[in-house]
Amino acid sequence: MLGLIIASIVTLAVGYLIVKKYKAQVVLLCGGIILMCFAVLFGLGEILPADKSTGWVGFDIFEFIKNVFSSRTADLGLMIMAVGGFARYMDHTGASKTLVKYSIKPLKNIKAPYLMLGFAYIIGQLLNIFIPSASGLGLLLMLTLFPILVNLGVSREGATAVIGTTACLDLGPASGNAVLAAKTAEIDIAGYFVTYQIPLAVLTMLVIAVSHILVQKWFDSRQQTDNTIVSAAVNSYSEEETPPIIYILLPLLPLFLILTFSKLVIAGIRMNVVTAMLISLFTAMIFELIRKRDMKTVFADIQVFFDGMGKQFAVVITLIVAGETFAKGLTAIGAIDTIISGAQTSGFGIFTMTAVMVGIIALSAIVMGSGNAPFFAFSALAPKVATSLGVPSVLMLLPMQLVAGIARSVSPITAVIVAVSGVANVSPFDVVKRTAIPMALALLTVLSGTFMLFH
Repeated sequence: MLGLIIASIVTLAVGYLIVKKYKAQVVLLCGGIILMCFAVLFGLGEILPADKSTGWVGFDIFEFIKNVFSSRTADLGLMIMAVGGFARYMDHTGASKTLVKYSIKPLKNIKAPYLMLGFAYIIGQLLNIFIPSASGLGLLLMLTLFPILVNLGVSREGATAVIGTTACLDLGPASGNAVLAAKTAEIDIAGYFVTYQIPLAVLTMLVIAVSHILVQKWFDSRQQTDNTIVSAAVNSYSEEETPPIIYILLPLLPLFLILTFSKLVIAGIRMNVVTAMLISLFTAMIFELIRKRDMKTVFADIQVFFDGMGKQFAVVITLIVAGETFAKGLTAIGAIDTIISGAQTSGFGIFTMTAVMVGIIALSAIVMGSGNAPFFAFSALAPKVATSLGVPSVLMLLPMQLVAGIARSVSPITAVIVAVSGVANVSPFDVVKRTAIPMALALLTVLSGTFMLFH
């Protein structure tokens, strides 16, 4: 209980400072360090296991932060930096403007931009089955769908909110959370996907698409000044000189490579996001060499790609590391374990107990900025709780697994929201204001739909 009290006080303080626009990275880092210090001081938890310790717990706190920097920069961070750098290079070459200029022509006659917004979410969510990385998919869609939506009249915040939620349902065998859920429920992953995920996902996707249409239209109606600025900015695309129409292919190339060299088309060749970006970058260089016929200038322009990578590290990766440090503090001090233990001994029925578990997952995902971390931490509890209530564990694991991704989309520190907000040059906090209602409705749909469809 002591850990929960301390965690509540520190979390409220962190939330207050972030709302007051203190630098989020520093606030989260300090909050995590404070929680870890209290955890050690009162013997509530460890920072690093003995075989990975520096030998003194004070140094272990900073060793943990170093480890997170190392792992995130080498994996997720590299992917985010590569996509961010490629996006900057596409802007510099004019390929993004070419895509907008020619793609927008057949869409300009459509008088329902927000209907297109709903379709954009559904398309993105279906792509997530084959591109399981929320950040990678979001950034790829920022290259392709975002400029089209903005030119149709949707605000930057509205388009970013939709794209930021396109991976809110972790669907399919490529999802780590889905694989873990199936294994924990002792169900074949294909059966879990087809029998349980698909029916519930179809219902939830419809709810999210409709709610995005209504919510983003309402927010945009209260933001007329910003919409005017955006319209003026994007309309200038058609007034400026743009590269040849073939440049339309360049922003689409990474997505084409990832989809083609996957289980969808060619399963024998693997293609990850970073590799696709590098191939696309050098393809774009060839296009530029042919168009400009100036090797020195084309080579110099690649610095735009590297500068874009650096900006993503400075803004995005540091925020992710800070969020994970705060999450480690919450875990080390035992706050989450205390909540779960209390719920287990309260005598709740299956629906109420599932709702409690879903609530814990949702709150943890928002605070941690991660859908994987809370589900990985709490999924092992589901079979024991479900067995004690006499129901299949999948009825508890399914909503827990889907809600982890849904709640993540409301966190202003999660990688995908921070990444797409950075590309759009809008505040992550403004974006999550717009994702909150669609995701709340999605959570309710998943929770109620599980029992309506399978109980």
